Amino acid sequence: MAVSAVAQDADTRRRYDAFFLDAICQRQKGNNDAAFDLLRHCIDIDSTRSEAYYYLAQYYAALKQKDTALRYSQKAAELEPDNVDCLETLANAYLTQRKYPEAIPVLERLYEKSRDRDDVLGLLIQLYEQQGDYDNAIRTLTRLETVEGKSERLSYAKSNLYSQKGDKKAAIAEMKTLADQYPNDNNYRCLYANTLYINGQKKKAVAIYDKVLKEEPANRNAQMALLAYYNDQKDTVNVNMMIERVLFNKNASTDDRVALMRQVIGESEQSGGDSTRVLRLFHRLLDMPEADSELAIFCASYMNMKKMPNDSIRLVLEKALAMSPDQASVRLQLVMYAWEAENHERVIELCRAARQYNPDEMAFYYYQGIAYYQEGQLDEALNAFQNGIGVINSDSNPAIVSDFYAVLGDIMHQKGMENESFAAYDSCLVWKDDNIGCLNNYAYHLSVKGIRLDEAERMSFRTVKAEPKNATYLDTYAWVLFKQKRYDEAQKYIDQTLENDSVPSAEVLEHAGDIYYHVGEKERAVEFWQKALDTAFEEKSKEQDGRQQVLTRKIKLKKYVKE
Repeated sequence: MAVSAVAQDADTRRRYDAFFLDAICQRQKGNNDAAFDLLRHCIDIDSTRSEAYYYLAQYYAALKQKDTALRYSQKAAELEPDNVDCLETLANAYLTQRKYPEAIPVLERLYEKSRDRDDVLGLLIQLYEQQGDYDNAIRTLTRLETVEGKSERLSYAKSNLYSQKGDKKAAIAEMKTLADQYPNDNNYRCLYANTLYINGQKKKAVAIYDKVLKEEPANRNAQMALLAYYNDQKDTVNVNMMIERVLFNKNASTDDRVALMRQVIGESEQSGGDSTRVLRLFHRLLDMPEADSELAIFCASYMNMKKMPNDSIRLVLEKALAMSPDQASVRLQLVMYAWEAENHERVIELCRAARQYNPDEMAFYYYQGIAYYQEGQLDEALNAFQNGIGVINSDSNPAIVSDFYAVLGDIMHQKGMENESFAAYDSCLVWKDDNIGCLNNYAYHLSVKGIRLDEAERMSFRTVKAEPKNATYLDTYAWVLFKQKRYDEAQKYIDQTLENDSVPSAEVLEHAGDIYYHVGEKERAVEFWQKALDTAFEEKSKEQDGRQQVLTRKIKLKKYVKE
């Protein structure tokens, strides 16, 4: 019977090993369903082996079956209590389910088996602290200190734990030990003083800060600590004095300076909002070699809040840009200032540089293209817009993209690229189907060509509905109706155009003449044509030369002449 039992056990192990090996092979091939089934069959064969439980726990975790994953992790660790992989998997399962008290003994056992796992000690410290078990947290910190050696980070953490425990003497003693270990390092002395301060021994702490500053006047930690002390004491004179010492300390960080300037601004606003001292401090800071763009941007924001002139703010933003040329927001603000000043050359210059530092920012292509367009440089404008198309993506601002394509369509139309122009208008309306400017231009260009008039009428009508007193939109709608031979309706809208246009162009006046001719009022039509001809001469545009010839023929013949 004994021989039979041994033989049966051997057969069970062989079968288990065969299925388990097959499961691992399937897992490595990525056939997880097959591996999962094989591992479960392994347990049916032999429920005393840990390997199958270990891997099944991972599968159940992936399937979001947390309770089953935990149960299998527990079983694997139970079968092999000294296996570090099983212990770590079980600990992670407990942590995932926030079962921190259960995780702690598993992590303790894991560390006993893997003494090089400093990360396990760090996790234990966090868990003990979270559970309020400060004694064990301190004990674990001491173990970590034995491995890593005494350091500011560990001593400070231990002191903090003593403070939470309510043992002020031990908290102070811990930091004193660190300071004594490095007697020539004033930063450690400041840390010791900080611990004294927060534990109620303020006078003793201040004496240490003063002593540190006598030895090292630019010690940033001592200065910040004394500033906090003077703020607590509401000692305004010393607060202001210490603020300036810290602000102009070359060792101060940008965060320090920004935080202190916020305090200065807050006090200034509470006292009436006088910006004199604030700006004086800002300008002195920006003249320092250590100044950076963050501080300059903060200064510009303050000046903007105080509604200071754009030219003054612009100078500060120029400084920020010189410090950090890749600051897209700063450059864009400068572009806006140049745009408001109608300084198109400056807009083009800023956007050209932006395309080097911020090549994915669509706004710079847009404003550069617009500036070129305003300057009549159509080829350059077209190039800017076409380059900008490549940076448009799903996260782009729909309103800006829509305007982008609208202007691109206008440029292409002026260059005689009609099909490309209409495609650009279509893209504009995909991004924002109520772009009124695009709807108007698109409708007008279609009407001039005499194509897709029903579509043009629908687009133009939307613009008139949106802005019923806009003479440009009214004129377009009147002209679309004219092209549809709906002359009486066209007359109604051309009359509204003239009512809302104090200085009608030659084109609008000619439209009026054409429409009046087709409703039978030929004398009025000739009057409009004559006004259009006079206006065309006044406008002195090369584009008007051809129009003048047509108008002259209409007046001479006293009839509508189709172009």
